[in-house]
Amino acid sequence: MAYSRYLSALFGLVFGVLFAASGAQAAPYAAMVMDARTGDVLHSRNADTRLHPASLTKMMTLYIAFEAVRLGEISMDSMVTISQNAAAEPPSKLGLRAGQQIRLRYLVRAAAVRSANDAATAIGEAIEGSEAAFSRRMNRTAEALGMTRTTFRNAHGLTQEGHLSTARDMTILGRRMVYDYPQYYNLFSRLSTDAGVATVRNTNRAFLAAYRGADGIKTGYTRAAGFNLVASAERNNIRVIATVFGGQSTAWRNQRVMELLDMGFARAPARAELQLAGFPVYTGSSASGPSGDYAGGPAARTLRPSGIVTRSLIPQPRPSRTAPRSDTLLAAIDNAVQEALAAPVASAAAASPERPAEAVRVDAAPSPELATAPATELAPEEALLPSQRPVELAAALMENALPERPEIVTRATSSGERLFAISLGRYPTQNTAERLLLQTALSETLLQQALRHVTQRQGRI
Repeated sequence: MAYSRYLSALFGLVFGVLFAASGAQAAPYAAMVMDARTGDVLHSRNADTRLHPASLTKMMTLYIAFEAVRLGEISMDSMVTISQNAAAEPPSKLGLRAGQQIRLRYLVRAAAVRSANDAATAIGEAIEGSEAAFSRRMNRTAEALGMTRTTFRNAHGLTQEGHLSTARDMTILGRRMVYDYPQYYNLFSRLSTDAGVATVRNTNRAFLAAYRGADGIKTGYTRAAGFNLVASAERNNIRVIATVFGGQSTAWRNQRVMELLDMGFARAPARAELQLAGFPVYTGSSASGPSGDYAGGPAARTLRPSGIVTRSLIPQPRPSRTAPRSDTLLAAIDNAVQEALAAPVASAAAASPERPAEAVRVDAAPSPELATAPATELAPEEALLPSQRPVELAAALMENALPERPEIVTRATSSGERLFAISLGRYPTQNTAERLLLQTALSETLLQQALRHVTQRQGRI
């Protein structure tokens, strides 16, 4: 590894000398190293100097694409029609044609892995309708993320007046990409991927193969910007992000980023609590960016409801002219239950003289004391229904307009609880019986939580 590092550094030095000798203007250099877990800066140089970000811009394009999918504005399987504007973008590109339709997921892959300019423009137009509108959203998102010295003019990062950022802001964006959308972050570590119309190779594959723990994220190059890179690596649960602006060559840039990451791992604490800021919050419609010339943005997006029911509420009784007399019915039921239980308890006491009979009261919701009381041992033939229904119960049920007088059935459970059931009668169809059960539950709040059951006997429900 040390030998390969030496060769890489030597190659970068030689290439840098040749680059300077060719008469090309070297881009200003800036760098930053950050502990990704906490956001603490471990090293910086010219980190707040506004420079050309080149294709590092596509990190913001992809961040907004992931945000739009999360908010339901678009899906990864949405078909995108390629405009003439997108198809005309200069390389690097996927080779899309005007009028062609392609899924958003393939555009995302092409922008992340191949750094395709036509794919980036198509993403912006698919989400906001035009590249200008998408640029305004990019600036608004940058402001919400704390990228205070960044102004975007396009979705791809090709050199344009006023399209500027800083090493600090791009490091912040790289960190948010890692933690805000981890389900998509693996895109940046793919050495190659299917982009629908072609298989594309990663522009950052040399760095990913050379540095242990590296898993992304984005390269960038234009003549005005030089060779840029935001890179992230993780070792022993420590994640570090390094950014370089103005590299002299690909090899020189990669070597410098490796050195910065080494510095970051050496300075970062072994243990640190992960500090996450959450998704950006958009407020108001103030101008975004340091120039103040981009206003608006997605201050209030319209979300599409999923239609998924998250909880089921108990139906409320419908208003009626004659409200059911719940107190009368409950009193009648309670008295009937006590009378029904008194006979078998007395019988059991007579059969066992050595055990005195206990007075037992059964409520619709048994008390904790009753739940722990020992069960009275009754023979099955002794737990019989009362031979005659109480007059009070019949009168109460008639007042509630029930089709037939209910029967009260009591059982002694193995846990000692005393429960009761109400039979509402026999009916010709199951639908009629179930409808009556529901109507009874709606009209009587005490029975709303009770179990409802329909039993078929001798051809009747």
